[in-house]
Amino acid sequence: MKYIEQTNQMRDAQVDAIKTYLYLKIACGCVPLSQLFCQGAFNTLDLEQEEISASIRDFLATHPAAAALFEYARLKNDSGEQVSEMLEKQIRKDPESIDYEIFFQKAFYGVSYTDYLFSLPMGAGKTYLMAAFIYLDLYFARNEPNNPAFAHNFMIFAPSGLKSSVVPSLKTIQRFDPTWVIPEPAASEIKRLLSFEVLDQSKTAKKSNKTKNPNVQKIANHQPLSELFGLVAVTNAEKVILDRIQEKAGQISMFEESDDEKDRQANELRNLIGKLPALSVFIDEVHHAVSDEIKLRAVVNKWAENQTINSVVGFSGTPYLEKAEKIQVTDGLSVSSAEISNIVYYYPLIDGVGNFLKRPIVKIAELPDSGRIIDRGVREFLDNYKDTVYPDGTCAKLGIYCGTIEKLEELVYPLVAGITAEYGLSADCILKFHKGNKQYPQPADSQMEFDSLDQPFSKVRIILLVQIGKEGWDCRSLTGIILSQEGDCPKNMVLQTACRCLRQVQKDALETALIYLNSSNADKLNSQLQKQHHISLQEFTDADHHKTKLNRYDRTKYLRLPKVDFYQLKIRYETLIAEKARPEENLPDACKNTQIVAGVIKTTDLTMEVLERTVDDAEHGDTPASYFPWLCGIVRRSLETLTMEQLLPYDPILREVFQTITYQRDDGRYFSSRYDRAAVEANIRKAFCDSRSFETKEECIPQSASLLNITNFTPVVETTNPDDYCPKQEQVEKIILDDRGKLKLDKKAQAMMDLAQELGQEDILASLRKKFTSHPQKDRSFHYLPYHTDSSFEQDFLNEVLTFPEVEHLGLEVYYNGDRALTEFKIKCYRHSGGRWEYVGLYTPDFLIFQRKGGVIHKVLIAETKGQAYANDPKFKDRKTFMETEFLRQNNAAFGYERFEYLYLEDSMSERERLVLTQRKICAFFEEG
Repeated sequence: MKYIEQTNQMRDAQVDAIKTYLYLKIACGCVPLSQLFCQGAFNTLDLEQEEISASIRDFLATHPAAAALFEYARLKNDSGEQVSEMLEKQIRKDPESIDYEIFFQKAFYGVSYTDYLFSLPMGAGKTYLMAAFIYLDLYFARNEPNNPAFAHNFMIFAPSGLKSSVVPSLKTIQRFDPTWVIPEPAASEIKRLLSFEVLDQSKTAKKSNKTKNPNVQKIANHQPLSELFGLVAVTNAEKVILDRIQEKAGQISMFEESDDEKDRQANELRNLIGKLPALSVFIDEVHHAVSDEIKLRAVVNKWAENQTINSVVGFSGTPYLEKAEKIQVTDGLSVSSAEISNIVYYYPLIDGVGNFLKRPIVKIAELPDSGRIIDRGVREFLDNYKDTVYPDGTCAKLGIYCGTIEKLEELVYPLVAGITAEYGLSADCILKFHKGNKQYPQPADSQMEFDSLDQPFSKVRIILLVQIGKEGWDCRSLTGIILSQEGDCPKNMVLQTACRCLRQVQKDALETALIYLNSSNADKLNSQLQKQHHISLQEFTDADHHKTKLNRYDRTKYLRLPKVDFYQLKIRYETLIAEKARPEENLPDACKNTQIVAGVIKTTDLTMEVLERTVDDAEHGDTPASYFPWLCGIVRRSLETLTMEQLLPYDPILREVFQTITYQRDDGRYFSSRYDRAAVEANIRKAFCDSRSFETKEECIPQSASLLNITNFTPVVETTNPDDYCPKQEQVEKIILDDRGKLKLDKKAQAMMDLAQELGQEDILASLRKKFTSHPQKDRSFHYLPYHTDSSFEQDFLNEVLTFPEVEHLGLEVYYNGDRALTEFKIKCYRHSGGRWEYVGLYTPDFLIFQRKGGVIHKVLIAETKGQAYANDPKFKDRKTFMETEFLRQNNAAFGYERFEYLYLEDSMSERERLVLTQRKICAFFEEG
C-alpha cells in the first residue's frame, strides 16, 4: 500500500477500495461474509463491559455468531436510533431461539462462495480498479500458487442494457499500467502472463471444426484448462450467458440437454466457463433485485458446485434496493434493510464532486406543470452550454427524463423541437431514446446514436429518455439533466439520476453541469444527500479541492473512559379525543390561503442556499377541468375516508369552489395555475374529517452512551480544511508517542530530568515531566485525536478550559462531543406548548466536563458554545430551554443529587466574561462543601 500511495496514480477511492480488498483477501482468507460473521471476525464488543446477565455473557462468548448479531442489533444510525431494539431484546430474552448461522446465510443471499460488493460512484474509475484487483491477485497467486484466497483467472460481466458500448470500453483493462500497483520487475512479468479475450460474438463461426460457438472457441484455445493462469475474459451477461435461460415454475432452467442449437451453444459456453480454475467473477453494476441478476446468480451457483469459483466481486454506484428486504430471525421477528447487504466498501458520490466529477448548478423550479419546467430548463441549458465544446471534440449535452413514452412523444419532443429551432439548431440535435411500445416503436438507429454520444461526430445535443440511463450510463459530455415531475425516475434514484451529468471530461479542469428539478424531485434529492452522505457539501464546491490526510487515534481505552449514564425524556401518546366535522362551516374556506402568487425559479449549488430568484406570474393552467371527475378524484385520494354520498349534499358550495380554481378558455374549462389544486382538495377532505388531539404522557428512560461511536471512527480522515481539527497533527503524533512511552526529549530536557531524578527532587521532577510532556492535560482530554470542530470558538474554549488550575485541582476531564457522527451522547429535546409536548430535535452537546468517583462519572457539566448568528434560531432556543429546565430537572431528580449542570456561552461574549463565567460555574458545581 505504501508503494501504491507513493506512485500516486490511483484515485483516493481506488486506493481505499484496494486496502479493503487486500484485507479481505489476506487477513480474512477470502472466505464468504456469512462465514466471517459466524466466526466473529468483525466483533468489537467487550462483553465484560456490557450490562448483560452472566448467562447471556457466557452464551455470547461461546457463540461468536450470536455476538455478531447482538452487536449488529445495537448499532446506532446517524440519528442516534438503534438498528433493532426488538432483536436485541430477543437475544437477551432467549438467545437459543435464533439459528444464527441460518440468519447470516439468509442475510448474504444463501450463497456458498465468496461474494463482495464495492460501491463506487460513476467516474471513480471502476474499470481500472478491476484491473488493479486482477494484478494484485495474480501477484500473490504467483508467490503462493496453492493459496485458495487468490484467483488465477477472471471473468468480467458488463452491465445489463449496455451491450455494444461497455464491453469494448472494458478493454481498457488491457491498457492498465500494472506499475501503478506493483513494482517492477513483477509488474511486467505478470503483464506478460495475461491473455485477454472479449467474448462479444453472437453468430456461429464458419468452417469451425472445433465448435459452433466462437466464444467457446476463444476459451478452448487456452489449453490445458486445468493449469490455466492469467486469463481475463470480458463478456456481457445478457448476450452470452443469460439469453437462453428460461424460468419455469419459479425455477431457473439451464445446463440441460436441448435440441435447440442456441440452447446447446449457450450451455456449451456456460459449462466451459465453469471449468476455469480459481475463477474470480467481476460483475459491473450489480443489483440483486433485477431479473437478469437472478439468472446470473443461478449460473454462478451452478459453477460453484465445481469448486472452481474463487470469488464474485460486484461493483455498483447505487447499492440500494427498490424496497427493503426482510430477513426472518424467528417466527415472529424479522429485520429489514434497503441496502445490498454484502457491501464491503462504500465511497460517497459527493466526495467525488470537484475531485473527479463536474460541479453541479442546481435549479429548483416551483412551477405548476412539467412542460413549463422543461421549457425553462432547455432554454437555460442552451443559453449557457449551446457553444460548449470539450477538448476531446464532444459537445455539451442535456438529458431529459420523461417518465412515459407517450409523454416523450406527445408533449416533450414537440416542445423541445420548437425551442431548438428558435436557437438555430437542426432537427437531428434531438435523440428520442426508448424501447418502444405498440403505439410508438423504438426510433430507428437510436441505439447506435445513443452509444455514440461521446464521439466528436455526434450531432445530438438533447437526449429524451424513458426508463433508460438512470445508472451505468457513461457519457462524459452529458452536461445537464432535467427531472420535471415525480415519476421521471424511481423515487429512490433521484440522486443517482440527477448526477448522471457530473462525469468529468477533462482531468483537473473546472467543469460545471446543470441539474433542473421540480420541487418534489428537489426535496428527494436533498433528502437522499442528507441520508447517504454525512459531510458538508460546501467542501466540494471549493475551487482547489486539495485534501489533507490526517491520522486519527482512539484513546478511550487508554483513558479508561466510562459511559455517561443519563435519563432521556420519552413522550407517549395515549388518549384520542375527537370533535365532529362541520363541513358546512369549513367548505366555503377551502380556497383560503391556497393562491399561488407566481412561479419562482431558484438557483443553488447543492448547498441548497438560494443564490438567485426569478418570477413567472402568467396563467399557465393547461389541465382540462370537469366538475364530477374532479369530485371523483377527491374521493379516490381520500383513502376511503370520504364517499361521493357525503359530498353531494354540499353540491352548491363545491361548485363555487370549482369555479374559483378553474378558468374558461375558448376550447373549454381548465384548472388555474394560480391555485394550489392539491391544497384545495385536501381542505375539502379535511372539512369532512373529525378533528383529533392527543394527550401525552412522559416518562424517563435510563440511557448509557459512549462518547465515541467506534463504528463511525476511521483511522484516517481527509479534509480540505485541516485547521478545523485540533490539536495539530504534529502534536497528535507526540501525544500518541507519549501514551506509548516512546516520546523522545531533546538532550537538554533529558539532562534536566536525569539530574532531578538523581538528586531525588520529586517536586522538580514532576514539574519537569509536566513541562516536557506532549500536552500537560493529555490524560484529562482528547478521547480521540484529533477533534473535528465546527468553529474556532470551540477550539478556543477547549484550550482555555484545559489551562484552568481547577481542572487538575478538582480532578476534572474535558471532552469534545460536538461531532454527531462520532458520539452516542445525544439528547432528544421537546418543547412544552399548549399543554402538550412537541419534539424539537436531536441535540448533540458540544462539550462534557466531568468528575469521577471510584472510576464512575459522578458529576457532568454540559457546555454549549454557540455562535451569535445561531443564538436566535427558534429550534436552538427550544433545545436550550429544554436542557436548562427539563433535562436538568428530570435527571437530577432521578439521581437524587445535582449530577448535571448546563453552561451556555456565546461568541459575542468578551474573553474575560467567558472565562469568568466558565470558571465560576465549574467551581460552584464541582467543589464540595
